[in-house]
This record gives sequence, C-alpha cells and structure tokens, in this order.
Amino acid sequence: MLTFHSFVPDKSIDLLQCWVDELNATVVVSNPRKTKLGDFKVRGNKLIVSVNNNLNKYAFLITFTHELAHAFVFKKHTNSVKPHGDSWKLTFKSMMLNFLTPDYFPEDILKVLSNHIITPKASTFSDVELSKVLRNYDTRNALTISDLSEGVIFKLSNGKVFEKGIKLRKRFKCVEIKTNKVYLFHPLAEVESVQ
Repeated sequence: MLTFHSFVPDKSIDLLQCWVDELNATVVVSNPRKTKLGDFKVRGNKLIVSVNNNLNKYAFLITFTHELAHAFVFKKHTNSVKPHGDSWKLTFKSMMLNFLTPDYFPEDILKVLSNHIITPKASTFSDVELSKVLRNYDTRNALTISDLSEGVIFKLSNGKVFEKGIKLRKRFKCVEIKTNKVYLFHPLAEVESVQ
C-alpha cells in the first residue's frame, strides 16, 4: 500500500500524520475514480480515508484534509450531523487554516483557497475558480470543455459525441449528436477533440 507522504507538500507530512494517528485511520491512495477525488468510509470500527493518486500535491493536500475532516466529525458525532454541514465546514476550515501560508501553497492557490474555505463546498471540483488554479499544477494537460469554442464537436471517454453550446449560468449546454438530447457540462469536464 502506498503511503500518502509522497503525494503532499513535504512540510505538511508531520501534521497530516499526526491527524491520521489521532484518528487511527487507514489511508488508501487509490487509482483515479471518475466520480470522486477522495472519500471517507467506516467499516466496522475502522475509519478509512482514500484519495486518488492522480492529483497534484496541492489538490491531494486539500482533498486529504477534506476527507480527514469527515473522519473527525464522524468520530465526534457519528452519523448525527450532515456530511457537509456546519460541523464539517468548521472542522475543515480549522484544519485548512494550518496550511494557508506560502510554506504549503503557491500564492495563486492561496488567494482562491482563502475564499474557498470561507464557505467550503462539498467538493473542490464544485469550486470552479479553485479547480482552475489547481489544474495549473497538473502534470498532464487534459482538454476541458472550457478550452473549446462554441459549436465544436467533442467526445467523452465513453465514446458519446456532443456539440458544445452556450454557457448558461455555471454549465455549458451541449447536444449529443446521436440522440439530439441536451446535457449540461461542468466547465472543467474533460473531453476529447473530434477532428
């Protein structure tokens, strides 16, 4: 099993390990999952935190802290509070405050991360500004729907082909070519260009 140490900024390791030890949690570094960056589960009396191994070190640190916050809230309240309710928000915020310095994050991430933790969202991916900045540190350059012009044809990893439409409030309205059905896409949805 991989240790999380090689996936986070070096200076964050001691505090993260302290939290893991305090929780007596099992940490799993997972292969990428399409629907989530990380998760927290309870199996019997074991607290299990997992984070995808394809995240850059800054995204991994944020996601790992997010999931550890779930573990701390569960340890204190079991299932009596909402997963992303006030208890989790306060816990996550207080944990992240430890890392809001240039020792842990570059300035561009710090700026948007400071705004993010004021009212944290259920997923980092839901915060488009934070996700955009974090993408700058990815080693792979994935094409997203935001990179395409309106009217461009693209496909998903499942083979479905779409035409990019207009941006509504937060998402792009796109039409599946085969069925003419309309779908809404997150601005950072990864796509493949069709020639």
